[in-house]
Formats: sequence, structure tokens, C-alpha cells
Amino acid sequence: MKQTALDQISVKGKFERKESQFRNFVGKEESNKFQPERNRYHLYISRACPWANRTHQFVNLKGLQDVIQIHSVHPTWRRTRPEEDSHSGWHFVGEGEEEYVDDFGRSHSTQGCTPDRLNGCKTVRELYDLAAGGTWDKSAFTTPVLWCSKEKTIVNNESSEICRMLNNSFNEFAKNKHVDLYPDRLSEKIAELEGWVYHDINNGVYKCGFASSQEAYDEAVGTLFGALDRVEAVLDKSRYLAGDQITGIDVWLFNTLIRFDAVYVVYFKTCKKCLREYHNILNYLKDLYQVPEIGETVDFWNIRTHYFTSHPKLNPHGIVPPMPDVDYNSQHDRATRKYN
Repeated sequence: MKQTALDQISVKGKFERKESQFRNFVGKEESNKFQPERNRYHLYISRACPWANRTHQFVNLKGLQDVIQIHSVHPTWRRTRPEEDSHSGWHFVGEGEEEYVDDFGRSHSTQGCTPDRLNGCKTVRELYDLAAGGTWDKSAFTTPVLWCSKEKTIVNNESSEICRMLNNSFNEFAKNKHVDLYPDRLSEKIAELEGWVYHDINNGVYKCGFASSQEAYDEAVGTLFGALDRVEAVLDKSRYLAGDQITGIDVWLFNTLIRFDAVYVVYFKTCKKCLREYHNILNYLKDLYQVPEIGETVDFWNIRTHYFTSHPKLNPHGIVPPMPDVDYNSQHDRATRKYN
């Protein structure tokens, strides 16, 4: 039985991520039971999770903060049903709870975390049980979750699809209706970028970190840094990945890049180069971080606490190393430079 994402490993030691299971969409089609409405939908996230963090950024960029309520779990995994099995996963904090104690007796802050004020669930696993009656693989209780309070179920748990819904489906309620992160004129370019950015970088860091054989690791790390070199070259020709404006693929990539030097270099052994050694990538990362709707969602305490304290197999003592000395608020050259 697979108990966490770390168990999604092939016989050759490769990490193979499971497909998301809830794939419905919010839309105005008459036959669709998930119609766009204000305050009907809730977004369950972890501030540590790159997939969930990007949906939070879409909420901010579109100006949907008063339309979709966000609930945020604690970053440290804990046993979800210790009396039944060994599954570890996301927990909500209790109302007013200032201390969170993990399975090893270590005490953690609860900053940036919320209770589940809608359904009263203690874990994300309970949330999935409400939607599906406990029928899902125990490695699949992931964030983000887009929840419908009217139907009392999960609409979708695939971040790429939630991002597109947030971009389009709630536009009548959005404060920033003019913001389009998937413009038609760039659709082919974005689709081409998504193909390799997701597989080689977003998921590529996990293929490195969760590999259980030297062969699988060597293959993954070679692919990852080949893709990062490719990004560096793309950013020599344009300010953003698809051209002169921020698009959804920039948000996707940002959430891996912002975790790279802070976590992945050490934790996932992606130490061939730090991102601060890439001129274009570092300045691009600063450029995006300094967009308030993006940067304000980045919580390094949540990010680093999750990775370094949630996987005893990778870090049995839960030791959190120091944050690298990088100032993402310092000056960058992306707005003023000439592109080749």
C-alpha cells in the first residue's frame, strides 16, 4: 500500500507521479452543475506545496480574494489515521492553536496555517473522504483542492486545470478582469513550454529527490539541468518565458525556482549548480518575486519546514539547514536590459 508520494517509485527507482483524480470544471454551460458563483468555492492549499502555491497566486493576480476562500494546512506531515495505517499527510491546525506537535514530539509554529472553517476536517484525507467515501489511493490526498460548498465535494485537484479555471471561469467577479494569464495569441507557445517545463523542471526536481537508484537519479538530474540551461537561453531573448508579459507558465516555473536554492539543492540533491549561478534565471526570479500578488504568497518558513520535517526517509532527524543568502527583493535587470 502506497502511504506517501515517496512511495510512487517504479521498479527501476524512478519517481512516477500519480495522475490527479478529480477533473471537473467550473463553467457556465447549462448542463454543468458547477456554475461560477461568489463564495461558493473554496481553495485548500499548502503554502509549502509548489502546485498549490501557484493556484494561490492565480487568485491574487486575478483579484479573486473576496470570491474564493483559502484554507491552508500545516507544512509538517503527520500520521492521518495512526490507528488504521501508516499514511502521513497534511493536517489543519485547530482554531487558535499556536503550537503544532509532530509525530516525533517536535513542536512547530502554526504561522500561515488555518483551520478548515468550512467542513471542520482535521486532515486533507478527511476532506477526500467527504468527497469520495474513502475510496482513493492513500498516496493521493494532495493539495490544491478546489471544493464546492453547494455540492459538498471536490471539483478538481489538478493544479494546472484549477489555474485555468481561476483565469477564466470567475472573470465576472474578478477585480482584475483585464489580467489574462493564458492569452489566445500565446496559446501555442505556452503549450509548448508547458510540455517540457512541467516534466523536466516542475516534476524534474522530484524525480531527482525521490529517485531510489543511481541510474534513475543520474538520468533525472541530467534532464533537469539541461532544461534549466534551456530556460537560461530563453530568458536571454525575452523578459518572460512566452514573451513580454507574465503568463501561466511563468507562475508554474516560478514556484519551482523559488524553492530551488532554499530546499532542492540540499534536499533533492540538485546541487550541480545553484540558481544564483544563472544570471538570467536569478534576475527573472527576482522580477517575478517582486510582483506583490506573487511574492506575498511565498512563505519560506512553510516551504522549508515542510520539506525538511515531513519525510523521515530522507531526513530522519528533521534538521532544517540555514536559508541561503539570496535577496530576492534586490535590484534586477529584466525591465531595463536589451534582449537578443
